Amino acid sequence: MKKKRFTEEQVIGILRQAERGEQTIGEICRVQGVSEQSFYRWRRKFGGLQVSEVRRMRELERETARLKRLLAERDLEIDALKELLAKKWCAHRRVGRPCASSTASRFRHDAAVRCSRSAGPVTDM
Repeated sequence: MKKKRFTEEQVIGILRQAERGEQTIGEICRVQGVSEQSFYRWRRKFGGLQVSEVRRMRELERETARLKRLLAERDLEIDALKELLAKKWCAHRRVGRPCASSTASRFRHDAAVRCSRSAGPVTDM
């Protein structure tokens, strides 16, 4: 059977036609070119709804999907920032490079602490 998209009006019309009981569901499906499985899925989903309610429901589904995508993107950004903040940073460097050693926070009197770029031990200047 060829795949076809039905509008909300068409789906509700097919469901109303079956509710009137003038024809069997099988006959209605054959005439309309719809599988019975699709008919029963529509009836379960759109059963007692009007066309305007179906449109509103589809709009809400689209909005929900959009918001879920935005939330997922925001969660990724938060995870990346948490990962970035978990790294150890040098106290006296303005350039944001992570410290190679955990001893970078220990200071001697007025000695400046600097991070080694080669990931070696922290040294005094």
